[in-house]
Amino acid sequence: MNTLHESEKSRAKPVRKGLHPNNLHNRGYDFPALVKSHPALAPHVKPNAHGERSIDFADPLAVKTLNAALLNRYYNIVGWDIPVGALCPPIPGRADYIHYMADLIGLGGEQASIKLLDIGTGANGIYPLLACQIYGWQCVGSDINAQSLENVARIIANNPTLEDRFTLRTQHDKNHIFEGIIQPGEFFDVSVCNPPFHASLDEALKGSQRKLNNLARNRGEQKATTQSPALNFGGLGAELWCKGGEQLFLKKLIRESQAYSTQCRWFSSLVSKADNVKPAKKLISKLGAVDIRELEMKQGNKVTRVLAWTFI
Repeated sequence: MNTLHESEKSRAKPVRKGLHPNNLHNRGYDFPALVKSHPALAPHVKPNAHGERSIDFADPLAVKTLNAALLNRYYNIVGWDIPVGALCPPIPGRADYIHYMADLIGLGGEQASIKLLDIGTGANGIYPLLACQIYGWQCVGSDINAQSLENVARIIANNPTLEDRFTLRTQHDKNHIFEGIIQPGEFFDVSVCNPPFHASLDEALKGSQRKLNNLARNRGEQKATTQSPALNFGGLGAELWCKGGEQLFLKKLIRESQAYSTQCRWFSSLVSKADNVKPAKKLISKLGAVDIRELEMKQGNKVTRVLAWTFI
């Protein structure tokens, strides 16, 4: 077991940049193959400014249809869909998180006995879906939103092989994260989380406008000028924002993880804002974690960090 002193090196040095070597999306999107497996994608595929096949990433329907095609072709998931406005996750980046968690818990190949807990699985259920299909893990997805869980239940029903591997639980108390979800005597190998990163709806909309402007610049267009920017990757309520934003949510997640320190081997969370990493690490250390890891993942120009910690 690592001591706090011994883990200083792993905390100071983020792991490699770039998609994980095991990620199926390392070479970009094969649009002809995707259209063949999911014909609904065809109307959205057009040449971009460089003459290459692509989609309009500012169009929520195009992004959602691309996701359905990727899940169908590469992960054998059929009938994936989300309600209008729900968070639409970038599949390559989400797959990366799962691959890094497999590395963290020291796996080679499939391990059906591994248990994963997804905090705030949303209407897309993406982390358990990928973990089930890539590694054959047993997964639990929790959420406070009953409609989101109903949508994931429909996805599971469309894919009967998932029914005994992916279960859903409702968090009935907005003040708790693990309490009421992790049952007495239950043990998870890893928990994952994509926390709401904005402090308000207004902040979320401003963030979406910045995304749209960046997409416009990448296409060689002028700045996007919409009165009310669409959330091209979606996100309803608790999926995108909460009081205090990502910083406060992380603080709650970390504090409550201590109470379940013997029931989960590795706790983890995405951290979208670099400024939130240092205070989160400080709190984790203060609460007595014996190892803390900072994993850095890169997709295109976007850098994403995962913090992972263990008390065991």
